[in-house]
Formats: sequence, C-alpha cells, structure tokens
Amino acid sequence: MEAAVNGMNWRPDTLAVRGGLSRSGFDETAEAIYATSGFVYSSAAEAEAAFAGDIDRFVYGRYGNPTVAMFEERLRLLEGAEACIATASGMAAVWAALACQLSAGDRVVASRALFGSCTVILTEILPRFGVETVLVDGTDLDQWRAALEPGADAVFLETPSNPGLEVIDIAAVSELAHAAGATVVVDNIFASPVLQKPLELGADVIVYSATKHIDGQGRTL
Repeated sequence: MEAAVNGMNWRPDTLAVRGGLSRSGFDETAEAIYATSGFVYSSAAEAEAAFAGDIDRFVYGRYGNPTVAMFEERLRLLEGAEACIATASGMAAVWAALACQLSAGDRVVASRALFGSCTVILTEILPRFGVETVLVDGTDLDQWRAALEPGADAVFLETPSNPGLEVIDIAAVSELAHAAGATVVVDNIFASPVLQKPLELGADVIVYSATKHIDGQGRTL
C-alpha cells in the first residue's frame, strides 16, 4: 500500500519514519517533545476563539499538543484512517472506542480470546452500565452468526490475540456484524499496521496499546 502525503506517494516504511512530521522553527531532525501544559495567544480574543473551538489551535496539553498530534497523524496515515486519537493508555483507547457508542440496553458481541484487561471491560465494567456482552469463539463463524442474529450494537475482537495468537477472519466477521447493525472494533496490537490493516478488511475502528509493538520494545511511555 502507498499513501499520498503532500502530493507524494509514500510507502509504509517511509510513513513510519516521516509521516505527520511537523518541524518547528529550529529545524530539528527528530520530532520535538513539547513539555507544556498551555500555549500562548496573540490576544485575549484569539484565546477565546481557540477555547471555543472556533479556530484550530492547541489549548491545553491534556487535550493535545504538537508531539501527540504528529503521532496521531503518522498512525492515521499508516492505517489509511479518517482520524486518529491518542489516549493516555491502551485500555483508555478500548474504553473510549466502546463507551462512546454504547448505552444502557445495548449489546456487544466479542471474541473470547482477548487481553485480560479487555475482558474485564467487556464482562465486568460495561454490564454495570446496562450493556450486555456475549463472548464467542472468534474462529467459529457459526457462533458469530448465532450471537449476532438477534442484533448487536458493537463487535469487539483481537487478532492475532495476545498471547494465544488466535487468528480471526476480520472480513467475514465484519460482514456479519454490519448486517446486524454493529460497529466493528479491532484490537490490532499484535500485528500493527505494518502487517495488518483492519479498515481495509471491513473494520470500523482500530485500537492499540502503543507501548507494545508500535514502540517495538515495550518500554516507551
């Protein structure tokens, strides 16, 4: 796959290094780290417009800063996605991807082979808010079909799974899920966008813990 960036077709290996890069006026060779909680504005009126969302400016480090924005844009380009949002942790990303679209009375169908913390979110936390979770054997399309037959609001799966390496047919499950009216969320942590692109296989949302294989060494915060 190639992606058009600023009029150029960049391959994935180039995107991984240069995608989303925005240099400051100092022409640094690597991405700058902006360790600031706030930003300066030329006037009170500009600050008011920024905080109101009327102009595109950074307003508070917790919401975003140039360093995080470069990471988001790079990952968006690698995935071929419409948008990317970085959260404080992988579990925050999983929770946000599900909680933003679910309400009491909704139903989630998920693969059984999941990272432990994802299982807790699905089977312990979401039910506290009135969301039903049904777990299936992710490799068995008949189980997906039966679980989705009554209808569903979201599907969550992880493939290859961590740590069992269970592989799920994303395209087939996505087709069944969409027919049932469900949004498909894929945890792509093991494969990374280099080896697997769930959006191209029919998924709607992708989540990651960036401290694992995107970092490559599991030691970056």
